Amino acid sequence: MGLLDERVAVITGSTRGIGKAIAHEFVREGAKVVITSASKSNIDAAVAEFPKDCAYGCVCNVVSLSEMEHLLKAAVERFGRVDCFINNAGISDPFGSITDSDPEVWGRVVDTNLKGTYNGTRAAIGYFLRENRKGKVINMAGSGTDRSSNTPWISAYGSTKAAIARFTYAVAEEYRHTGIAVMLLHPGLVRTGMVSAEHPTPELLRQLATFNTILDIFAQPPSVAAKLAVKLASAWSDTKTGIYLSALDGRRKKWLLLTYPFRKILHRIDCRTW
Repeated sequence: MGLLDERVAVITGSTRGIGKAIAHEFVREGAKVVITSASKSNIDAAVAEFPKDCAYGCVCNVVSLSEMEHLLKAAVERFGRVDCFINNAGISDPFGSITDSDPEVWGRVVDTNLKGTYNGTRAAIGYFLRENRKGKVINMAGSGTDRSSNTPWISAYGSTKAAIARFTYAVAEEYRHTGIAVMLLHPGLVRTGMVSAEHPTPELLRQLATFNTILDIFAQPPSVAAKLAVKLASAWSDTKTGIYLSALDGRRKKWLLLTYPFRKILHRIDCRTW
């Protein structure tokens, strides 16, 4: 018996990184998942990793509301229903100051992260209301969500994560009495392509030592966030909404900081990119 037996979850941006880790954890707990990306080849490669009939792939551009609505329709046609919708798709701006930023790139980050979350939330809640289902929406927090988390050099990303938090709490309140749960998950710091220094900007090169030390101290595998996503999607949250869970809360930060010297000496720092 799994925590998510027979449930169906749609996870945007789930062909790699945190999204794919969440999908794998959901399947281990008995769920069926819908894998999405803007790239069909990426979807095909990701779906091949899952047991037969547990995963279905659908191409979707999260910036388009109509494509999000089509995604819900395709998921229902494939699996009969949707119980959980996770707005995971996200990108970051290149490491640099606001005056050096490219306005088009800055706007693309806002469209993908914030507008994409709006589109997914709207489409999912619309479906849950039409079908009279007590579904769950999980939005993704990140650096910039917490008041103490400033995001210099990635102002677009940080701004979207702060806005997503306010948006999530607002929508949770709007639908508090419907049985639909709208929740927020902070995946912590994970070594994904988004935080990779493979193609560093000049500003990142100047701060690369500090950047890498922060990663060594606080980066965790995506499985930590994936287990929290399972908790949010499970019966644990059936009577709750507006919940915020973080894979890098105060207690976890302290533990990672205190154990860092020992992990470094013992070569226990995981430097894999997920």
